Amino acid sequence: MRTLLPVALFLSFQAFGQTTPATPPLQAATPTAQLAQAEDAMKHGRNQDAVPILEALSQSTPLPKGVFHDLGLAYYRTGKLAEAQKAFSRAVQNDPSDEESVQMMGLTLFRMGQPANAIPYLEKVRQWTPNSEADANYVLGLCYMNSQRYDDARRAFAAQYGVAPDSGAAYLLTGNMLINANLPELAAAQAQKALVATPNLPMAHFLLGEVALFKSDIDGATKEFEAERALNPGYAPVYDRLGDTYAHVGKYQEAQEALMKAISLDTSRTGPFILMGKVLLRRNDPQSALLYLRHAEKMDPGNFITHTLIGQALRASGQEAEAKQEFDTAAKIHAAGELKLQPSP
Repeated sequence: MRTLLPVALFLSFQAFGQTTPATPPLQAATPTAQLAQAEDAMKHGRNQDAVPILEALSQSTPLPKGVFHDLGLAYYRTGKLAEAQKAFSRAVQNDPSDEESVQMMGLTLFRMGQPANAIPYLEKVRQWTPNSEADANYVLGLCYMNSQRYDDARRAFAAQYGVAPDSGAAYLLTGNMLINANLPELAAAQAQKALVATPNLPMAHFLLGEVALFKSDIDGATKEFEAERALNPGYAPVYDRLGDTYAHVGKYQEAQEALMKAISLDTSRTGPFILMGKVLLRRNDPQSALLYLRHAEKMDPGNFITHTLIGQALRASGQEAEAKQEFDTAAKIHAAGELKLQPSP
């Protein structure tokens, strides 16, 4: 039985040109020797060189054992997914117990946008190896999500992270996966179930607050972030979210206090510094705003929002020429970003 290779390694392969020297032309060699030559090329990253050797061997009689398995891997690693699918299908047909080919068939179908078709193959691998690697469970969970089998997805993610499938942690993990997939309503439902299972579970209220903020429900977001703060007072992002929601309703003193706590806990993120600058501008304190905004600028000079706010603070301080320079810089950064988003001709 072959040892299953890491899923993440295979998911990361993309087609690219080969720069290593080509494998010498085939000599009159036995199929076994040719297969060994192809496998050596693949071992050293020369997958393009292995493909013609394996293609020729796949037409030979008798068929060398494992040739379609190797051909599928070579195709997969060079980004030829349709060809990889056909090769792995033949490999599984020839040897239904070839666990790696079964797994790779599932991964190939997933990458081809066929998650429902990938599920039976990935489930079979899980049956063979119940304690399979974490990223295999992750891909299976994504396939379940894409097929709207959310309970099955939760069980897969629970297996990935080593938590009980019906625990609050499992529901919260699934909620986070759903929010990453831009499914906020479903994510909120999972977070609510997480709190039913574990009422004081950290991060569940934070997720609910994020969903409420996404829906522009400022009151609902504030309520959830305040609940998270009570459970998780050392989590810096909850304070800058509170600073944001307080500022939205004009509670600038509360916003400033919350943002100061966020900055005290974590000075590595620009967000709280930028928000503090905005709040201080609203409080008619441009000089103090500049201190925070200049710090944010040093951390990330390419943020056009920061330069816009610096311009506003400079203008409010009577420094019109310097303000114009900042507005011009902000416009250039923004225009450059818009240009990058345009599709190539």
